[in-house]
Amino acid sequence: MHLTTCLVLLTAALTTWCLCVAGLVTFAGVAEAQDEAPAAGVEVRQSDGAVEVLIRGELFTRYVFEGYAKPFCWPLIGPTGKPVTRAYPMAQIEGEATDHVHQKSMWFTFGEVNGIDFWTEGEGRGRQVHRGFEILESGPLFGVIRARNDWLGPDGAKVCEDVRELRVYNAGDPRVMDFDITIIASEGPVTFGDTKEGMFGVRVAQTMTVDAGQGHIVNSRGERDREAWGKAAEWCDYYGPVDGEVVGIAIMDHPQNLRHPTYWHVRTYGLFAPNPFGLSYFIGEGRDGSYILPAGESLTFRYRILLHRGPTEQAGIPEAYGDYVRLPAAPPSAP
Repeated sequence: MHLTTCLVLLTAALTTWCLCVAGLVTFAGVAEAQDEAPAAGVEVRQSDGAVEVLIRGELFTRYVFEGYAKPFCWPLIGPTGKPVTRAYPMAQIEGEATDHVHQKSMWFTFGEVNGIDFWTEGEGRGRQVHRGFEILESGPLFGVIRARNDWLGPDGAKVCEDVRELRVYNAGDPRVMDFDITIIASEGPVTFGDTKEGMFGVRVAQTMTVDAGQGHIVNSRGERDREAWGKAAEWCDYYGPVDGEVVGIAIMDHPQNLRHPTYWHVRTYGLFAPNPFGLSYFIGEGRDGSYILPAGESLTFRYRILLHRGPTEQAGIPEAYGDYVRLPAAPPSAP
């Protein structure tokens, strides 16, 4: 499994990057190769209100960008062919918890941005509004979605904007996706308040949760289950059974991210979210985790998501994190 990850990332990143640098092919040539055989690789196709991502002809996820208070990815299909995130509220599944309606599979937002709550949903809360796609790219090595969104307050006034990119690799086990987001202070300074409610969120499938009895949380520092909440770690893994097979979701915090290693708002009921701002909740001792992004500047967060079989060690998560931080990024996509 670890070798599979290395092969995919070396193929998609190191080989093509070196070819481009050496002048043997151009980045445009890579883009042309990407267009040649999407059915055998990663296919990205837009439909009404969503973009479907297929790996080798099978659905991996849908990026839902209309009809809700924020964009999100649902479902996330793991290496066994089964969803590894909660379906509620997009669908009703018998036995699934129906709490926290705002926790929609996989998303990015925050609970206090210039004093506005973008984490929960409803009257008086902020919204993220899709403004367009910069890239929708299929290819044999990877597929890319790059989207631009406005963050609007309850009065409709724009607070800031973001550009987010999802890069899905042609890998079956584990399944690998990079999520990069750049928040731009386009309307003036942006203050991220000190709150535990954020930031890059996943709600795992009900049967995977610690509370369900067979799930586990493990982080890079060795803390497990309840002990992992609020702790700083380079990565965190949440695994448990889905339809009789143990699968997991690992999220990796890139070393260039603000306040790396990040803190983790990870709950035994299934919420799973890196959050660099809620220091008074995670550390206490009078710490203030708020952060001001000056007007006109930007702040980028990068994460890798691995959907894997088996428990953390069996899946080689520590080694996979080493690959993430050591290997060069995949070549840029053409706009």
